[in-house]
Amino acid sequence: MANERLRTALLERGTTIAELAEAIEVDAKTVERWITQSRTPYRKHRFAVAKYLDAEEAYLWPNALTPKQAAAVSETEIVTVYPHRWAVPRDAWGRLFSAAQQEIGVLVYSGTFISQDTGLMRLFADKAKAGVRVRILLGDPDSPEVAQRGADEGIGDGMAAQIRMSLVLYRPLRQVEGVEIRLHRTVLYNSIYRGDDQLLANTHLYGMPAGDAPVLHLRKVVGGGMVSTYLDSFEAVWAGATPVES
Repeated sequence: MANERLRTALLERGTTIAELAEAIEVDAKTVERWITQSRTPYRKHRFAVAKYLDAEEAYLWPNALTPKQAAAVSETEIVTVYPHRWAVPRDAWGRLFSAAQQEIGVLVYSGTFISQDTGLMRLFADKAKAGVRVRILLGDPDSPEVAQRGADEGIGDGMAAQIRMSLVLYRPLRQVEGVEIRLHRTVLYNSIYRGDDQLLANTHLYGMPAGDAPVLHLRKVVGGGMVSTYLDSFEAVWAGATPVES
């Protein structure tokens, strides 16, 4: 059986078998066997291919890594863990978004600590004007999911009110080309803050505000799957969300 995942990754990248072989310094016939005969390369070659194609090693060869190896790779994606969101240093947020060259993403219910930060608002605007895609997902204040989250945190209608305040604060940003804001109606298990291949993932805990919950600082590495899992979740919420008109 052919390795269709590897074949597809080559097509998506616009790379030929010969080009890949030259890049990782193997014979083109070897690469062809990896595809047509589903041969599994040595680990160093799997790593090189995954890096060159900007793909996950575990995706291209799902049966190659043992559970122990997969766990070890994923552990390298964890930069640090903060016990609470309020414990994340303010400059960590700035560094995360400042380093972005392609994509900034925010997935929250209200995220008022972001929308109230005029420095970050200016940063988002400057990044968008420089060509960085800025996407912000807020909870729909009229949705039952937001109402339930407000009840769970013990603030009732306060959650919806916070979202409406964030929408007001984001109004100037909505006029900037490259900034997209949508409203979602999903049950959030994590808030996600993305700067390219790094992200801060704020877990949600029942009965506690997000500010009191832990935050994972993650950085994508070749072969790891944690960051990709969070980013896939972001995309799923984005696909089902409703654009906020400027």
